[in-house]
Amino acid sequence: MVRVVGIDHLVVSVSDFAKSKTFYAPLMEFLGFGVEAEYQGSMMGWANGKTLFWIAAADAEGKKHKYRKGDVGFHHYAFRLRSRKDVDALQSFLEEQGATIVDPAAEYYDDYYAVFFLDPDGMKLEGMRYGELHEQAARKRAAAKKKRSGKKRG
Repeated sequence: MVRVVGIDHLVVSVSDFAKSKTFYAPLMEFLGFGVEAEYQGSMMGWANGKTLFWIAAADAEGKKHKYRKGDVGFHHYAFRLRSRKDVDALQSFLEEQGATIVDPAAEYYDDYYAVFFLDPDGMKLEGMRYGELHEQAARKRAAAKKKRSGKKRG
């Protein structure tokens, strides 16, 4: 049976390559991605060892249509971060860069902490951390159980 072992890369078409590069280059560096390659102002990609993220200039027909979330196609992309502190750090970085934050860092679902923002074309991006509070609670329960079982033996 064939099994996917991961998503290798995502390519996002952009209306103004130079403007998008100005937005994405510092963002990707902040997120720990290095430049993978750039092709004469038409395509650029970054990698972090596990994931590749690319931007590509839209063709002439594509540039005629403004991106609208809700159309068929790209909805949003979420960068999974290590911690809630990283989500907060990302929001601070985005504010310093003048990025449009549509939903600030907050708990959006049970133990789902995220910040949502837009790229220059209005495509929605997200920095998120899921499960951190549940993991901390599980570690505390395990430590308490270990402590109790240690006292019973001694």
